[in-house]
Amino acid sequence: MTAPRLKVSRGALATVRLNRPEARNAMDAGFFQELAEAFAGLSADPSVRVVVLSAEGKDFCAGADLNWMRSAGQLRGEEARKDAALVAGMCLAVARCRAPVVARVQGGVYGGGLGLVASCDIAIAGLESRWCFSEVRLGVVPAVISPFVLRKIGAGQALRCYLTAEPFTAKEALAMGLVQEAVPEAELDAKVDGVVKRIMANGPGAVAEAKALVRKLAAPELDAELAACIETLVRVRSTPEAQEGLKAFLEKRPASWSKAG
Repeated sequence: MTAPRLKVSRGALATVRLNRPEARNAMDAGFFQELAEAFAGLSADPSVRVVVLSAEGKDFCAGADLNWMRSAGQLRGEEARKDAALVAGMCLAVARCRAPVVARVQGGVYGGGLGLVASCDIAIAGLESRWCFSEVRLGVVPAVISPFVLRKIGAGQALRCYLTAEPFTAKEALAMGLVQEAVPEAELDAKVDGVVKRIMANGPGAVAEAKALVRKLAAPELDAELAACIETLVRVRSTPEAQEGLKAFLEKRPASWSKAG
């Protein structure tokens, strides 16, 4: 029997755990939808006070599944938009979850995985974690995650990270504002537990209202921004450059950008 790709538990402290360690928790269309539905369900449950998002295995999330990305690049028109909107739906469900969402992050975090972290309210990372907005290496762009990322790290940091695709450390992620704390891996669970306890010691209604207020003020045009980002993703991932970049990565060879031009 195949193990579920997502483990969800309910209660005052709810948990959502990515469970595809054999693929470094890479996400495809079904995974995006499962995550969105899980967070929507938790948001609708008034007994949930805090949600902790974590992942099985060595890596938190390798981003989007590249086979899915390559096949999605063949879609056109409304079908392509609906597919791209799944990523937006996942990030929105996390960001708009009524209860605060705390991310526990270890290992590698790449591409869309950073968007998932940026959608959370608080992120706590292990010092050994490794981060990278790797999309342009593949001929694509971090489109739909950008409204969430930019509100955490700002345009200046986003430009450097996006355009260079340079990897960075947990300490650098902390300095950017992408995560709120970075601790040794051995202390990660204790630090997350401490943050959860501090949240749960407060008035649940006030906590939910405070989160909603900050989210509303920080992103008043979020829906319009996401619509524009979806159009960008649909356009870019169907280009010869994107198809060459993804094909080259899967074939473990350097991309030939001149052939894709």
